[in-house]
Amino acid sequence: MKLKDSLREFPFIAITRGLEPHQAVHCIEILIQAGFTIIENPLNSPRPFESIQSMAKYAGEKALIGAGTVTKVSQVELVKHAGGRVIVSPHCDIKIIKQTKKSGLVSIPGVATPTEAMVALNAGADALKLFPAEIISPAAVKAIRAVLPAETLLILVGGINSTNWQTYSEAGASGFGIGSSLYKPGISGEQLLQKALLFRDSLG
Repeated sequence: MKLKDSLREFPFIAITRGLEPHQAVHCIEILIQAGFTIIENPLNSPRPFESIQSMAKYAGEKALIGAGTVTKVSQVELVKHAGGRVIVSPHCDIKIIKQTKKSGLVSIPGVATPTEAMVALNAGADALKLFPAEIISPAAVKAIRAVLPAETLLILVGGINSTNWQTYSEAGASGFGIGSSLYKPGISGEQLLQKALLFRDSLG
């Protein structure tokens, strides 16, 4: 499963910050049921590698499982060992990008300016995480998109919900990382499904 193909079919990435390992399988089962094919478990969650391992084992080829908030080069191999295939960072670190590609994983570093975007792409990034979206307007997305290679995947993260993503999509966003508007610690399975279906239904 390729990142580009996954985003084309379902442009939302589930971010499960705060997930407990014993909830991992039930959580991913619900998300896949609702249409999500990319799930990111941030490394500042409780025992994150256990959750990633459980998710990856359950998902198989049905979804791309990865890690978010990757801030150290050493974490890349730990994610790979757990079965994760995507590395997402809040920032642009060339060393993390290069280690990610060396390890055969998908690299999605965080950027907020055209300068950072170009640095990340030149280092081998597969996609760019525009973060935080709260301070990046649709007009800014359009402007950044205009100076990047046409095939660049732009993923908006931060403050995105089922009702505001469309204007960013029209401006050139390729996908969206969905955090607290989808998953919060303590959420029930029924609530998670309801929130997940809002995103599926918003596709029309």
